[in-house]
Amino acid sequence: MSGPTLVIELAEPLSPAALREFRALVVALSSHFDEKRPGFFDVNVPAERLGVEDDREEDWRKPFPLPLLGDASADEELTALVGFNPQREDWRRPFLVYLMGPGVGDESTFEAEHADEPEVEAVLGFRPTHAVNVSAGCNREIDHVATALLATAVMDVIGGVAKAELLDGQASVVAGLPGVLGIADDDWMVLGTAEFLRAWVGHPAFRLVK
Repeated sequence: MSGPTLVIELAEPLSPAALREFRALVVALSSHFDEKRPGFFDVNVPAERLGVEDDREEDWRKPFPLPLLGDASADEELTALVGFNPQREDWRRPFLVYLMGPGVGDESTFEAEHADEPEVEAVLGFRPTHAVNVSAGCNREIDHVATALLATAVMDVIGGVAKAELLDGQASVVAGLPGVLGIADDDWMVLGTAEFLRAWVGHPAFRLVK
C-alpha cells in the first residue's frame, strides 16, 4: 500500500465470535467491501464514517483536457498534458485491513514482521501470536488520520496493542500522551492503547510513517 500502516498486536488468536465482530465492524464502516479470506478485507472507508471531515469541495477535480480528444495539433495536445495527472484521486479512502498469523493466513509476513523484537515484547508483556495490519492506500494527511481512527475502531472491538513506527523527533512528543505503554527500537517505535491513538491523532505533530 502507498500510505501509512499501523499494526495491532494480539496476545492470543481471535475467537470465532471476535472474528465475526471484527468483520461486522469493517462491513459497517465500508462503502466497498471485499473479503479475500476470513479476516482479510479490501475496503474503502469514507473518512466521514470515522468522524473526520473531508473538507474538499465537490468540484475540486479538474476536468480531463478535452483538446486531447478533439482536433488539436500535436503540440497543443502535449501542452495540455503539462502538469496534468490523469489518475483522479478517489474520495473513498482505500484500505487493506487484515488479520495475520498462524492458522489464519499471511504467516510468513507475520513472522518476518515479528522476528527479533525482544524490546517490543518486553513493553507488551507478551509475545504476539497474531496481529492485524491496517494499511492505507493513499498518503494525504487525512489518510494518516483515518488510518489511526480505523485502527482505534478495530481495537475497540478486538482489543490488542497498537504498534507504530515513529518519525525522527516524535518519541518526545508521544511519550507524554495517555495510553502509551512504552517506546522501543531506539525511539523509532511506540506501543499504546486505543486511548493513545485517539490522543495522538489530536496532537499537532501527529503523522504516521508511510
